Amino acid sequence: MCGSMADETKFGRKANVAVIGVGNMGKHHARVYSGLDEANLVAVCDTELEKAEEIAKRFGCGAYADYQKMLENENIDAVSVAVPTKFHSEVALHCIKRGVHVLIEKPLADSIENAQAIIDAASEKNVILMAGHIERFNPAVQKLKAMIDSGELGAITSVIARRVGVFPPQIRDANVIIDLAIHDIDIFNYLLGKEPVKVNVNSGRALINQRDDFADMLLDYGGTNAFVQVNWITPVKIRGLAVTGTKGYAELNYITQELVVHKSRFRNIDDFNDVVEFGTPEKCVIRVEKAEPLRLELAHFIGCVTSGKQPLVTGRDALSALRVALNAIETSGDENV
Repeated sequence: MCGSMADETKFGRKANVAVIGVGNMGKHHARVYSGLDEANLVAVCDTELEKAEEIAKRFGCGAYADYQKMLENENIDAVSVAVPTKFHSEVALHCIKRGVHVLIEKPLADSIENAQAIIDAASEKNVILMAGHIERFNPAVQKLKAMIDSGELGAITSVIARRVGVFPPQIRDANVIIDLAIHDIDIFNYLLGKEPVKVNVNSGRALINQRDDFADMLLDYGGTNAFVQVNWITPVKIRGLAVTGTKGYAELNYITQELVVHKSRFRNIDDFNDVVEFGTPEKCVIRVEKAEPLRLELAHFIGCVTSGKQPLVTGRDALSALRVALNAIETSGDENV
């Protein structure tokens, strides 16, 4: 992650921020920004002005229905873009052209071409572009990443993720792969430090006629298999990750931020090292300092804006996850992004 806010900033003041789109996710961006010492929430914007005014009243900032007018009237350093995916490129490109730093909720865009256009524009204007792949900021994920990188789990042979629950009524224009599986695709890429070389997907429509509401995906990372199950039909919410390595096994609960590791104890018992005898594994409950991932994410974004350092989740990281997700959707035959 980039440096702390104690570093000298190029502003010499708090970063002025705004949120474009204050629906299901954007309203939480506004809430978190309003409580960050490093940020000054200047305004919020939503095409439903009443919604923007409600949030603005709650957090003591301006309210707009037109984001272009907001950018013209206010001195804004950075924005969170939390509008429907099909509008990401339009809104982000306008902000970037004005030199405003941008955090875009996942997915980065609705197509590879639009995602690349956003990345290129940010590079040309030298502004910070960050994607809202929030699971990277889960403290338990950070602990697990450190363990994998240090070799504590040995060579990773498989990663299994489950992200299931009931249908979210606010999701109107995405299928289950682009809404849910893209989280796990990004985490797989992050933990393993590479992209998959092959993806197989089996998806379908169980309760929703318009788009796929369940999918099982197998991703080949060249020596490591990753599997993700996502759906909107399981009556209980499950967010879990399991990692198997040659030195141990780890289980992570995204919701409770718990991380448990079982360290392998084995020895070879013949001269050819072909027969392995396992002893009782050592169970370790890893200490995790729990925190709200969104707060960590937005504080990190503001820190990068004020220091000029690159974020933990770059545009290219987001493009990688989007490419895998879109390829999987194409393979499944579902035309909904």
